[in-house]
Amino acid sequence: MGDTAGMSVLAMFVIGLMGAGHCVGMCGGIVAALGFAADKETNRWPILLSYNLGRISSYAIAGGLVGLLGLFGREFLSLGPWLRAFAGILLILMGLYLANWWRLLTWFERGGQYLWRRIQPLGKGLFQVRSAGRGFLFGMIWGWLPCGLVYSALAYAAATAEPVSGALAMAAFGLGTLPAMLAGGVFSSQLKQWLQGRLLRTVMALVLILFGAWTLWSAFAHMHHQSAATSSSSSSEVGGDIHRHMNH
Repeated sequence: MGDTAGMSVLAMFVIGLMGAGHCVGMCGGIVAALGFAADKETNRWPILLSYNLGRISSYAIAGGLVGLLGLFGREFLSLGPWLRAFAGILLILMGLYLANWWRLLTWFERGGQYLWRRIQPLGKGLFQVRSAGRGFLFGMIWGWLPCGLVYSALAYAAATAEPVSGALAMAAFGLGTLPAMLAGGVFSSQLKQWLQGRLLRTVMALVLILFGAWTLWSAFAHMHHQSAATSSSSSSEVGGDIHRHMNH
């Protein structure tokens, strides 16, 4: 794995950590219900772990798919820098959403409802989770829940323009959300209240906004570099043509 891919994985892990408050708000109730549904205290952790492993697996699958689309966009449509710029914009919007300053990202979540309506019925028969295997399957289904934070992460995964890198990036994102989700299954109400406190959410939102701004800036810097390289190459070709013409 190259340095760029490694940075993407690390960045996605941080994005997952910073979105902890949003994750607990979206899925904390489900995780708490899974923990409560466990037959015994000793059975709680295997179920919670298997659910989250299934959820992260779905993220990785989605990351591989968008990474493949990103590869197609980069190789055939020259969209590489534009994909990165789009990812930066979504990260900024996610930060604004977390801080409750501007909730435009809810439109993306509404768009995902069309796919979710077709997937959600598959999980109805699995909700009474009594084993790790059922927990894993339920997590895989619930990993497709419409979520602005996940969509922002997927945009960043698409910008890697590699299926494997996209899958690894989304797996890292899922691992970043894991501490909050595991704790949410045990300390649901207390954790939710703390993570959704105004100050902490603002700090996490600002980190996402700054990271999104950096991603956007690096995308436009890359575009400028490509443009300059193209202009230099064109000038060299014109100069070579003139030189050959004079020699003739």
